[in-house]
Amino acid sequence: SNKPRKKKKKRKTKKNSAGETVEDNDLEDIDSLLERIEDPRLAPQSQGGVTADSRPLLYVEHRNLNPENELKRYFGARAVLGDQRPRQRQRQYVRSMWLTAPKNTWPRYSKTGITMQLLDTRRGVQHFTFEHHREYQQVQFKFLDAVESMDPNNIVLLLQMNPYHVDSLLQLSDVCRMQEDQEMARDLIERALYSLECAFHPVFSLTSGTCRLDYRRPENRAFFLALFKHLMFLEKRGCPRTALEFCKLILSLDPEDDPLCVLLLIDFLSLRAREYTFLTRLFQEWESHRNLSQLPNFAFSVPLAYFFLSQQEERPELERSQARERAARLIQLALIMFPSVLMPLLDHCSVQPDARVASHPFFGLNAQISQSPALNQLTSLYVGRTHALWKDPAVMAWLEPHVHEVLHMVDARDALVQEAEHKRKIRYQSAPRNIYRHIILSEMKEATAALPLEVTSQPVMGFDPLPPLDSIVSYTRPERMSHPSNESTLSLFFRSLLPNFNLQGDIRHDGDDEAGAAQDLNQGVNRLMAAMRDMLANIQFQEPPHEDNPEGDGDWD
Repeated sequence: SNKPRKKKKKRKTKKNSAGETVEDNDLEDIDSLLERIEDPRLAPQSQGGVTADSRPLLYVEHRNLNPENELKRYFGARAVLGDQRPRQRQRQYVRSMWLTAPKNTWPRYSKTGITMQLLDTRRGVQHFTFEHHREYQQVQFKFLDAVESMDPNNIVLLLQMNPYHVDSLLQLSDVCRMQEDQEMARDLIERALYSLECAFHPVFSLTSGTCRLDYRRPENRAFFLALFKHLMFLEKRGCPRTALEFCKLILSLDPEDDPLCVLLLIDFLSLRAREYTFLTRLFQEWESHRNLSQLPNFAFSVPLAYFFLSQQEERPELERSQARERAARLIQLALIMFPSVLMPLLDHCSVQPDARVASHPFFGLNAQISQSPALNQLTSLYVGRTHALWKDPAVMAWLEPHVHEVLHMVDARDALVQEAEHKRKIRYQSAPRNIYRHIILSEMKEATAALPLEVTSQPVMGFDPLPPLDSIVSYTRPERMSHPSNESTLSLFFRSLLPNFNLQGDIRHDGDDEAGAAQDLNQGVNRLMAAMRDMLANIQFQEPPHEDNPEGDGDWD
């Protein structure tokens, strides 16, 4: 009778390294301590976004990649986790990941044929690339065939056989999102990230900011796109701090070329996450060599960040006054450089400008009509994305006097106004390809409507939108057989059923086995076609019977 009680007691206790027993209550205390450590008030970063200057600018923290940590700060650990904690302790053989948490509903993971290799190390920066093994290449060819069929069911069938094929997961996620199945779309993106993270090189680091991936290599693009789509889902889910961390990660993979142009997004996420100091630090450190002030989003978001910093009462008065001065100077420069932003921004915020601003030609309709299409895309993207941040009455009250100050400078023919007009005419002639790629992925209707015809007229695939023109191709898809143009309708019908069928007998001589198989296939289909010809020849059409009463009322039974 004592035996079961002893076993039960053993299950309740664990031993630590010193040989002392640790009760379950103590384990709960450890969990509560970990939650306290994750408290932003105790972390090096405060709610205002003060970051230690000793860290690299694009330093990524592992704890900020988990959206549950952010949700726990908002709603509490009990509301987020609920009764998940006991279940997680019972899970077996689950590999811990940083980018996403594997789910019990996912298929069992096995090696997919994707690996990561270290190419070289230059000036302390490590350059990596993903590689596709031969078996994964074959699946990739099947995926391209499924995409060309324009039938999502073919991608579903491919995923049933290869549940962790990354491009199939990305493409099917877009299909689910179009069908308003947001939960499934997000789950497929997380599964793609899990598959790619399982292939990481042992020395590849997400947090160091010194690991690079070249977007020109097709094998690397899936990682960029999966991260971007994941952060968009996180932002819509209400986790801007986590989305900002993923945005920093994407930028750190290729900060020079920025293939997805996340610089057009990082300011919005910084403002939403209240990481104002990070945004101002990014502007100060990169303005000299990246000219961030020439992007409308940085020109307006940075002074807005300084304004929010000046409103934080816990800061010293000197810092607040310096922030107010910088905000005033930068917002005036932004209004002078990009006057076409003001009226659409006020319109989106449902704010009616006063008579002087509404009637002045500097901010009027001519400001939008006279700007180049490339600049129109940037301003439309910014207004459509961030107008909600400007709706605050305090922000509008701060903006109003600076608008009038700019009009004074315009009426006085200030040199800054003339210089800004000259810059707008010379620059922004055409947008680079990465900006078009960003607009397509962001799906902001204001900016998408301004895309040029050469972009909208070509097919855009979710797994590889607007691939670079200078791609580095490591393997190519086998060429499909050329088909004669004088094929009959019946032959085209069979070819739609059997894409590799060739009625004329032109067989590729890649090997004796393939040639023999193709010959057997042609003979079988030829026999089938001969039988169908006989069947069609024997079909006799009978005339409809004449009724005895042709003058009937014509009613149908």
